Amino acid sequence: WPSIFSGLEIIANRVTFSHRDAGGSPSLLDLLVSLGSNHHATLALADLNAELDYSPGTMVYISGRVLEHSVGPWPNGERFVIAHFMKDAVHNRVGVPRPGFPMQSFFLELVGRRQKGKRQKRGRN
Repeated sequence: WPSIFSGLEIIANRVTFSHRDAGGSPSLLDLLVSLGSNHHATLALADLNAELDYSPGTMVYISGRVLEHSVGPWPNGERFVIAHFMKDAVHNRVGVPRPGFPMQSFFLELVGRRQKGKRQKRGRN
């Protein structure tokens, strides 16, 4: 299986009613890739009181277990989505603990390490 995600779903020309993903892992992000042609769909995130442009080519990372989300009717065009997700049941089955929630400090540390490595390489030249 050539993916970090444990599941993949293709959703074609379907309105998605407001929901949270019951089997999803709350600490992991799902990847939603909006494809198709000539549609102007929106992804609604009720908990954030937000609507995002969901046109073809849009990629969105959300915690589908935590955030209530939906896609209402769109006026024209063909729409399909490739949803990538992780299921807690898969982690449980293979005995892998669920990762913790991503923290801003983790990403800042990665950026800091990367910049520090670049400075050290420059100093060697």
